[in-house]
Amino acid sequence: MTTKSKSKKSDGVRRRTIPTPQSVKSHLDTIVMGQEQVKRKLSVAVSNHYARVGPTRRNGFDSDLVGVTIEKSNILLIGPTGSGKTHVARALAEKLNVPFCICDATSLTEAGYVGLDVENILVDLMDAADHDVEAAQRGVVYIDEFDKLRQTSENVSTTRDVGGQGVQQAILKLIEGSNCRCPTGGGRFHPDQQTSVIDTTDILFICGGAFVGLEDIIAERLPDVSRAELTNRILPQDLIKFGIIPELVGRIPVIGSLRELTLTDMQAILTQPKDAILKQYRKLCLLRGFEVEFTDCAIKAMADAAMTLRIGARGLRSVVETVMIDIQFDAKSGCRYRVDKDVVNGIKRPRGDKI
Repeated sequence: MTTKSKSKKSDGVRRRTIPTPQSVKSHLDTIVMGQEQVKRKLSVAVSNHYARVGPTRRNGFDSDLVGVTIEKSNILLIGPTGSGKTHVARALAEKLNVPFCICDATSLTEAGYVGLDVENILVDLMDAADHDVEAAQRGVVYIDEFDKLRQTSENVSTTRDVGGQGVQQAILKLIEGSNCRCPTGGGRFHPDQQTSVIDTTDILFICGGAFVGLEDIIAERLPDVSRAELTNRILPQDLIKFGIIPELVGRIPVIGSLRELTLTDMQAILTQPKDAILKQYRKLCLLRGFEVEFTDCAIKAMADAAMTLRIGARGLRSVVETVMIDIQFDAKSGCRYRVDKDVVNGIKRPRGDKI
């Protein structure tokens, strides 16, 4: 299953301005809370990528470097569920103002087998680019659940690993740069459909997954390193041992490790991003003619409740939705409702006061 986001490709792609790492990081700071090291690493990687595909600056250019090809640095994001992998990828595409799509790797299979061919990723990217080939060729693709493509030792030689190693081989061809055909008018492939050729050389691929069990592999190599530090010490051989083929590991050199969110992170996510969850609910309430305010103790209580769900930031909306049900159902226009710790914990019902 895939999702797409459209962008103003005529402004963001054809102008081809090169974002600085600082500008990318500043944008991420307004959307993604915490994860400072990852944001710095990705900001540099993205700036380098779009410098690579952007216009060449002739003034003062070293003649020894003429004709030198800069290889693409695709990105791998590793972190527990709800730590913000997809959120970071989407925020990067928003900053770059380029077409962006998300693909679930679990739906992909090797060509000719039941499931989606890897090339279908480009169909969704073309949809996000309004079928503009040039725009799509400067886009960003996020492949979620990438760790589910690992090779499994249980596979015997007589059984093809069409959903694991087979997909890895197909993705390798895609991300290292190749010409692929996509339906011109969108939709899925059929024999009589006209197609467009897309060169994937300049498409930035971001792969993400939880990689459960990778820490144990690193711990075997670094037995004296703390558990919290292990994913910051990943080497290519760890990913190969996990089940990613060596050729693919070599094509994804930038690795960002997202840590598990803390209580402080969860509180910040509720209030600080430009589209923070509590800001969204406050705006919804104002649109209906009443106000809602959240105390600091209520914010901490909601973060605490989300932490117990153990699904990261995904749990926050579920908690807030539960808290807001009674207010949104019973609210009267012209009233202000105050949400405190007791309301969050269900000890008392929210009361509305006339504004």
